Amino acid sequence: MNFPESATASTRKVIVGSTVGTTLEWYDFFLYGLAASLVFNRIFFPSFDPIVGTMLSFGSFAIAFVARPIGATVFGHLGDRLGRKRTLVHTLFLMGAATLGIGLLPTYDSIGVLAPVLLTALRFLQGISLGGEWAGAILMSSEHAGARRRGLAASWPQMGAPAGNLLAAGVMGLMLAIMPQQAFDAWGWRVPFLLSAALVLVGLWLRISVAESPAFREVEEPVKAPVLSVVREHPVRLLLAAGVRIGPDVSYYIWTLFIFTYAAQLEDVPRQLAVSALLVGSALQLVLVPLCGHLSDRFGRRRLYLVGGVGTALWGFAFFALLDTQQPVMVFIAAIGGLFFHAVMYGPQAALISELFPTAVRYSGVALGSQLSGIAGAAFAPLIAVALLETFENAFAVAVYVGACSALTVVAALLMPETTKTTLRETPASQEDLAQ
Repeated sequence: MNFPESATASTRKVIVGSTVGTTLEWYDFFLYGLAASLVFNRIFFPSFDPIVGTMLSFGSFAIAFVARPIGATVFGHLGDRLGRKRTLVHTLFLMGAATLGIGLLPTYDSIGVLAPVLLTALRFLQGISLGGEWAGAILMSSEHAGARRRGLAASWPQMGAPAGNLLAAGVMGLMLAIMPQQAFDAWGWRVPFLLSAALVLVGLWLRISVAESPAFREVEEPVKAPVLSVVREHPVRLLLAAGVRIGPDVSYYIWTLFIFTYAAQLEDVPRQLAVSALLVGSALQLVLVPLCGHLSDRFGRRRLYLVGGVGTALWGFAFFALLDTQQPVMVFIAAIGGLFFHAVMYGPQAALISELFPTAVRYSGVALGSQLSGIAGAAFAPLIAVALLETFENAFAVAVYVGACSALTVVAALLMPETTKTTLRETPASQEDLAQ
């Protein structure tokens, strides 16, 4: 890892802990999405037509996004009242328990309709956990960093998404590669979920061992109701925080999840090819996300965001055109291009949103603002994409959908202030952060 030059040993430890913990959270979260694309329609919704089963499977996937604002409210309150560190320990433990439960869950053939009900309930708990996770992880990194390196420092936890996706796709892809379909459907899909239990223990140890955010420690008296306070005092900034996330959120789930559903309609694009393309794109994001975070420190957050938003809107049309060629090289270019433009926005995103709110309500503002976009955008992105494909029998409408969501993000970015030089600490002594 190439940490910010000014980072102390304590800051480096915080960045590592935040990044590893967030990676595990996203690993658990993405496993469900991959399983929803690959197997859940058959083992939890077997009595439905395949396309309807897929939509129901993605519907249970969307439940987590409905839960995420609840998690943002609960953990945002705790994060502003009790601290970032303690709250993050709780989010990781909850995610690990829910994921382990999914791995042990009986299928429809064993317990009937109770199986999809329990599956949906566990997915709901995953959503509550992730609703509070992202805000706390990026705040731990950004509030430990000086203003001149904050974009880079805050971008490291952002790598939890591509790293978690890479890990999930790699483990799931390995299971697909080494066993026949029947064995995978019977028990192979459970292995990646069960592995999560061991990984979560590592993440919990790292999080318990780091220091609390210095910005939070400087708050003399926590706000009694931080969620209500941020809604009343910063409603426009909440909407802008949600707006800048809609485009990258929707496009990401199209690039990384809907690709499997669309590839299934194409005779010469096997699932393993789609998994491989996703692995390569996610690996490149591990470099691109911190690079774009660093560039945002030099050129400003909004400028990069606008480039990524416009690029994503246009790439939606190229993405499906490339997949339609059914050529392996073109499939790889489709996935890599989509994830490239996502990284251009995702790198500066953490610092951009965290700089919108004052310290006393920052956890609540960041968590709630970011998760509102989940309901408005990402929650139903795969489901909407499947419905559009079924209705129009081609992917042009899906590309228009991605473009419209990206346009909303571009508008939100244009309305936001440039906050690159803002300090996140409010005591006189903390003004030295601006020089770091």
